[in-house]
Amino acid sequence: MSFKHHVFFCLNQRSNGEECCEQHNAFALFEYAKNRVKELALSGPGKTRINKAGCLDRCADGPVMVVYPEGVWYTFVDTEDVEEIIQSHLIQGRPVERLQLV
Repeated sequence: MSFKHHVFFCLNQRSNGEECCEQHNAFALFEYAKNRVKELALSGPGKTRINKAGCLDRCADGPVMVVYPEGVWYTFVDTEDVEEIIQSHLIQGRPVERLQLV
């Protein structure tokens, strides 16, 4: 595996007005995570990769991200939630239970 963690943020947009992650500030939170991981020197080969994703089919739970290889699905509302995922899951290896989707 080329990355310790591979994080996918759903950035799906629906033009028909149906619920989607982009309606919940997903792009700004993706950008926050990408920049923060770089600031913390967590990005690059063997480390963490933050990626955009199309629809992850959990629109009603949005915004949504999934962290691999663990396959942990999260929902979040602001930068504080994303920061908690970075600090706890990506750095300390402890998934954030309160933000997990089941």
